[in-house]
Amino acid sequence: MEVILSIDAGTTGVRSVLVDKHGSIVESSYQEFPQYFPQVGHVEHDPMEIWIAIEHTISDVIKKFGSQPVAIGITNQRETIVCWDKKSSIPLCNALVWQDRRTSERCTQLLEDGVLPLVRESTGLVLDPYFSASKIEWLIKNKIELSEDIAFGTIDSWILWKLTDGAVFATDVTNASRTMLFNIHDLCWDHDLLEIFGVSPSYLPEVFPSSGHFGTTMNQSVLQAGIPITGIAGDQQASLFGQTAFTEGDAKNTYGTGSFLLLNTGTSCPDPVDGLLNTIAWSLSSNSKNSVTYALEGSIFSTGSTVQWLRDGLGILKEAAELEGLALQCDSTGGVFLVPAFTGLGSPWWDPTARGTLIGITRGTGRSEIARAAIESMVFQTRDVVETMRRASGRPIRNLKVDGGASVMNMMLQLQAKHLQVNVSRPTSHETTALGAAYLAGLAHGFWKSMEEVASLWSVEFTAHPEDLTEIDEFAYQQWLLAVRRSLDWAI
Repeated sequence: MEVILSIDAGTTGVRSVLVDKHGSIVESSYQEFPQYFPQVGHVEHDPMEIWIAIEHTISDVIKKFGSQPVAIGITNQRETIVCWDKKSSIPLCNALVWQDRRTSERCTQLLEDGVLPLVRESTGLVLDPYFSASKIEWLIKNKIELSEDIAFGTIDSWILWKLTDGAVFATDVTNASRTMLFNIHDLCWDHDLLEIFGVSPSYLPEVFPSSGHFGTTMNQSVLQAGIPITGIAGDQQASLFGQTAFTEGDAKNTYGTGSFLLLNTGTSCPDPVDGLLNTIAWSLSSNSKNSVTYALEGSIFSTGSTVQWLRDGLGILKEAAELEGLALQCDSTGGVFLVPAFTGLGSPWWDPTARGTLIGITRGTGRSEIARAAIESMVFQTRDVVETMRRASGRPIRNLKVDGGASVMNMMLQLQAKHLQVNVSRPTSHETTALGAAYLAGLAHGFWKSMEEVASLWSVEFTAHPEDLTEIDEFAYQQWLLAVRRSLDWAI
């Protein structure tokens, strides 16, 4: 049986899976890696620890399966930046993670300097430390001694470099589109933005389509030499592809470390809309304008990380899986709202100075009310984004496909369907991010012949249908918006 190897390098761990022609995951292996918080607002990863986890999970699935994959796909946490020396292949410092907020003041300064219109028009993004450009600039100014052998890349570039033993320094259009240095219309590094952030194009990878030939494996401990690497996409774009959201107007939401809602807008890139991002969804075969599919994106910074905080920070949970059961022990939060702005707020607020707020607490508030407030925060944040998308696109979202760890909670999906007034569907396979990378790789390799064949592989496990939105539900949402406003402009 032939399989595709998909490497899913997330924010807190790495998963390697083997996917067969039916779109079924036949083997899977997962390993977490450490998170580092050297100062308040700083979030770092050790790139070598990520690579060691990748090697371990690949070895695990290959040994269990017993044979080699025919091709490899890669998907990754986006915006996180790695710096390494091309001669030694050794990282020069820890990676700065997408959650890192150390460049907040710099982004504020650039906003005051009038750089935002250029960023919005060229990249579709906003001036926020979430994106890679200000992280690269910070490393250049504070950490790295520049030389001609310096490489700056997102996690996919680092993995590709290691898989090819330093033969290929490249990325794909989806990851490039998240750096705040890439023109998503002309499909090239933006000269003006490179100059503003002091980044030489020689430090950056070559940009390829998401589905196509990137290189082949060399000098790997388990993988044979010569296996083609034929698909790369940032995790949220890979999830959109894995959900087979191939038609304009299709939407998905991933409830992962954060939540990321993407709406397929077809081959046309919409005008910039306040509160939302324009991004490249994928490119097939060639980086020509008619081969690129675009998306509107709402980026929510804290979903799964909220559950981790309840478990590790407050000790309310022993295991993340306890959240739904604990929340079901009460009928309501009793007026408690949790705004999980631990690293600021993303869409549609885009306030890096916002901070987490737990409000409405009384003597009657207990663990179950806080657990329920955490689940409702996922629902309300998604509604915030969908409401903005509806206004921006001028049309309703017909349905929502969901994935990610929190999507296993039927209670949460029922609340989501009620507040969005659309069907919310969870697929049979929850690993849509890994599947998306496999599908991109398999299409380029000829493993699957067409997108129609790939679309036929998607099946539904559970659908939440909308119930009537009551006055009490609407009042709760309005109270949520009030709680959000209380969290804004805090860390000044």
